[in-house]
Amino acid sequence: MRVAFFVNSIESEEPNFSTTALAMAALARGHDVCYIAPGDFVLRPDDSLMVRATTVPAGKYKNAQAFHDAFQGKDATIQTIDVREVDVIFLRNDPSLDSDDRPWAAHIGAMFGRLAGDRGAIVVNDPSGLALAQNKLYFQGFPEAVRPTTLISRSIEEIRAFIADNRKGVIIKPLQGSGGKNVFKIATPDDANLNQIFEAVSGEGYLIAQGYLPEAKAGDIRFFLMNGKPLVRDGVYAAFRRVPAKGEVRSNMHAAGTAEAVKITDDILAVAEMVRPKLIEDGMFLVGLDIVGDKILEINVFTPGGLPEIAAMHKIDFSEDIIEALEKKTAIRNAYAGSMSNRALATL
Repeated sequence: MRVAFFVNSIESEEPNFSTTALAMAALARGHDVCYIAPGDFVLRPDDSLMVRATTVPAGKYKNAQAFHDAFQGKDATIQTIDVREVDVIFLRNDPSLDSDDRPWAAHIGAMFGRLAGDRGAIVVNDPSGLALAQNKLYFQGFPEAVRPTTLISRSIEEIRAFIADNRKGVIIKPLQGSGGKNVFKIATPDDANLNQIFEAVSGEGYLIAQGYLPEAKAGDIRFFLMNGKPLVRDGVYAAFRRVPAKGEVRSNMHAAGTAEAVKITDDILAVAEMVRPKLIEDGMFLVGLDIVGDKILEINVFTPGGLPEIAAMHKIDFSEDIIEALEKKTAIRNAYAGSMSNRALATL
């Protein structure tokens, strides 16, 4: 099986990324691995879709740093191949990272991913589903029971009124974004910083204001779903608590959050079950839920991270389970001679 990992750029990848863990797991299971980036597609006049794939020598790398160094160094080679020679394209880019400096690149994965799927590659998450999730409005399509009270607006008057109605405080963040960038907590509508925060965040477009959940002080739970179901092995769930740094609202790992083991309760499983039908309908193969109490703060469908942290805690590399699931999808695709849709294959 040849697996292509689509990333924002090879230069911006890091050894501790989940994409690195997934690529190493694929390589360890005997598969060919390559990386592709937004500028690497070529649609030729004969309608063939080509990709400029970056590869490294096959073999066992002693650790993630060595594997990462190989892709960044002279051992990496680039070859142009027909996408029909690729079994799986794993879309692992974060569109928000390109939205400012390279807006043309933000949704290339979904655009060309659809073309690759039409030519026989299995593309996950399903590119048509990802096109629906280009910003946090996607979250509003899930049941109200699992969502915090939410306002989406560019009106500071609307936001002040919303804050006044939510006595426990409000979290404000941009409609498009990730990694905890420009996330603020406002306690009252008279907060002296509100105007400044509004100007900073609204410069990126629409704002989301969500009722603050006091349980978030202890952090949120990153909980992985695969094929719409909790990712679990031997009774251990692919999950961990993201604990915010002292004085910090955000629990994102990029914002100095730390990872702790967490017990998965029936309430958490019930929340996951509530969102399962839509995730399957949209072809979302691998998803990270950010859960506080009985609510979901975000549904990460592009680049959910945390697999290396989970492996360090539990000595279980869930990357292996994810690659094994892709192997099964490839076998099903071959057995059905391409008659199954990519969206159906994505969550089987």
